[in-house]
Amino acid sequence: MMVNKNKLRQIKNLYERGSSVSSIAKQMKVTLDSMFYFFRKHNIKRRSASETNNIRFTNRAPSFNVKKYLSNEEEKLKIAGIMLYWGEGSQWSGETIVDFANSNPVMIKVFLNFLRKICGIDEKKMKVYLYCYGNQDIYKLINYWRKVTGINKSQFTKPYVRSDYRSDKSGKMQYGLIHIRYYDKKLLLTIKKWINEYIEN
Repeated sequence: MMVNKNKLRQIKNLYERGSSVSSIAKQMKVTLDSMFYFFRKHNIKRRSASETNNIRFTNRAPSFNVKKYLSNEEEKLKIAGIMLYWGEGSQWSGETIVDFANSNPVMIKVFLNFLRKICGIDEKKMKVYLYCYGNQDIYKLINYWRKVTGINKSQFTKPYVRSDYRSDKSGKMQYGLIHIRYYDKKLLLTIKKWINEYIEN
């Protein structure tokens, strides 16, 4: 592969801006092997696997569309959603999904309104995970939460059923508890950023 200084600079710039070796090879109309040889010949340091994954993550389009201009009521809904996730959402450092758990149907509805109206989520990427006791009717609980959430029954995953039921717990989770899960790490990072901004301000 013969190149002049301008072509060499162009290839380096493409790679530094995040283009993959294969995409550069296609753009230059050469084989992938030729491009790998070119990188070795000109001592162009290759990215690590983690750096490559970070670039792919950054370049991947989000599955949601945050609403930019909010009314007063929508601002209140955004704050409510932030507070709910701050208190009841999963935020450990290794988490990659939005995961909000609660047994209160009103809180579930408020959080879903936040996801739908403020975050502009893709309904198909939501899942519901039911947590209940062995003496409860799973099918009735799923139907109950389906009506509360408006989420398709096919998006309910296999429930977790506790077998250590005790009568003194009978009134604490009448309808079980559900996790509202949304599979997009970028939304999780966005919500975490909002929480931090709220704390700082």
